[in-house]
Amino acid sequence: MDSRQAKEILTRYRPGTDDAADPEVAEALEQSRRDPELGRWFEQHLAYQTAIRERLRQLPVPAGLKEKILAGKIAVEMPDGWPQPVFQVLAAAAMIALTIGLAWFWLQPGERKSFAAFQNRMVRNAQRGYAMEITTTNLDEIRRYLAAHEARADYVLPAALEKLPGDGGAVLRWQNKKVAMVCFDSGNHNDLYLFVVPRSDLPDAPVTVEPQFSRIGKLTAASWSAGDKTYVLAGNGDEQFLRKYLGP
Repeated sequence: MDSRQAKEILTRYRPGTDDAADPEVAEALEQSRRDPELGRWFEQHLAYQTAIRERLRQLPVPAGLKEKILAGKIAVEMPDGWPQPVFQVLAAAAMIALTIGLAWFWLQPGERKSFAAFQNRMVRNAQRGYAMEITTTNLDEIRRYLAAHEARADYVLPAALEKLPGDGGAVLRWQNKKVAMVCFDSGNHNDLYLFVVPRSDLPDAPVTVEPQFSRIGKLTAASWSAGDKTYVLAGNGDEQFLRKYLGP
């Protein structure tokens, strides 16, 4: 796991919970201890989370709210003396939580739209299994399906990968942009997942055709860019295993 992947995982980390028991989170925490820059960011992240919790704890609770809810009363007296239904009180709390969530999102837009976030989302979902929108061994049929649904179908496959039979395909979404996904059958029920997206949709996408390898959960991912497209190939194997499908 590199620091970009660790940062994406730690963005979802909640102090004071059992998140650290997750092996993936534990690995990300260890990476934050090895990387000083990531460690400084993580300290700021924890401080932000702590500040949010403190602000929530300071929100005033109308007197007797719990008892009135349990008693089945649907109205409580708000500070200004206007009667308000309990559901409005709860809606106000939900709005506060939504505002906090939106603030967190907009404070870190780069994190949400980064290539690391894209790669992490696509590959981790592959581990859980994608629902194929088209199931066929014919790669041309998959390409035509993607084109018909306005996903990038003009991708160029490495020769070794093009020799594999297909398994299916789908049009996925990332930041409201379409992602073409092609699944290949490499034998023994071991699928390879290829994700293709316009390079312009990822501000920090790989800049060369030389693949970059990273381990994401149980899968290995190879990422590269060629022309105006960025590719991510993920499979259940190591770097050497994936390289077999990236050459001529």
